[in-house]
Amino acid sequence: EATLDLAERRRIRSAIRELQRQELERDEETLASKRFRPERGSHRQDNKENWPQSQRLEEEQQAALATLSEQLEAITSVEELTKLLRAAGEYEERKLIRAAIRKLRAEEIEAAALAGNVQSSR
Repeated sequence: EATLDLAERRRIRSAIRELQRQELERDEETLASKRFRPERGSHRQDNKENWPQSQRLEEEQQAALATLSEQLEAITSVEELTKLLRAAGEYEERKLIRAAIRKLRAEEIEAAALAGNVQSSR
């Protein structure tokens, strides 16, 4: 229905906005209740049973990464590191190898800059 009264139009628009706001709040509450549902009891029990095993696996992985880190420090060739990177399967291994490659390249750039400074001073 069309109305010519501007005040009435404003009241109608305000009422519509209020209804929309309330609907949004209800939707957000519904989403929040779905998102933060408590876990089922049996699933929580499974986690307790598997926790020592997952903890042991994580410790083994950390030990392997520490060993890999020591090995990477001994490698001075970017080509060797690149081969290792291509052969690596785990994300954390690749991350360590990429860091070693970046470090080697930075050292090479620094050495080249120092050589350039010595060359220019002569």
